[in-house]
Amino acid sequence: MQYRTRNIYLIPYAVWIALFVIAPIVLIAYYSMFDIDGALTVGNYRRFFTPVYMGMTVRSFWYAFLVTMFSLLVAYPTAYLLTKTKHKQLWLLLMIMPSWMNLLLKAYAFIGMFGTYGPVNALLGAVGIGTKQILFTEFSFIFVAVYIFVPFMILPIFNALDELNPSLVAAARDLGASGWDTFRRVVFPLTINGVKSGCRAVFIPALSLFMITRLIAGNRVITLGTAIEQHFLVTQDWGMGSTIAVFLIIAMGLTMVLTGSGEEGRQHVK
Repeated sequence: MQYRTRNIYLIPYAVWIALFVIAPIVLIAYYSMFDIDGALTVGNYRRFFTPVYMGMTVRSFWYAFLVTMFSLLVAYPTAYLLTKTKHKQLWLLLMIMPSWMNLLLKAYAFIGMFGTYGPVNALLGAVGIGTKQILFTEFSFIFVAVYIFVPFMILPIFNALDELNPSLVAAARDLGASGWDTFRRVVFPLTINGVKSGCRAVFIPALSLFMITRLIAGNRVITLGTAIEQHFLVTQDWGMGSTIAVFLIIAMGLTMVLTGSGEEGRQHVK
């Protein structure tokens, strides 16, 4: 009886997954089998493996990797310092609050900041460097993307560091380990699951960015997300747009598998 009751409680969840996860993926796969004229074809998949789309794929992975790497470099020391502060939960809340703001508003704010007459160029002029073209560059794109995604990297790393048993760190120091050795052989291995979760939370959405590439990079950064937007909204080639989306879904799934946390509860100290 208890087993049957538990299965009943799972019905809303199963319906939600079926309608809003499985059904859209099936629909995308279905549309990918049609060309722009509505004829059934596998030509979209052949087109994807041409140099143009392969180049977009490589660039998408490269930019997603850069955004993830820089987010990790910023997030890990930030999360570590947060765990040492007195009001760490309050500071954590203040750091993740910008992620609640509308993405479009943040993008337009950076357009104003990085513009020719914005405060950043005004500061550069005041120190004698002169006006620089900051907006519509790869630098501005990566900077804004890191700013947007870094809270999603900080949160899981903070949780992992906060749950770390401090006696393990103290024991390593008592046994003569230096600060670097303690971090490399104790702290980082025990918080690797938080790092993996943060990398997944950043890398996967960074693969399909399109709004920032248009507003901040001025379409000088072309990714698969940009191509999907163009095919659906400009060329009306839903088949090719769906084909790219299918490969993005596969890439995201592989990323989840490759960065899996492994067995629950197993943590190793080398």
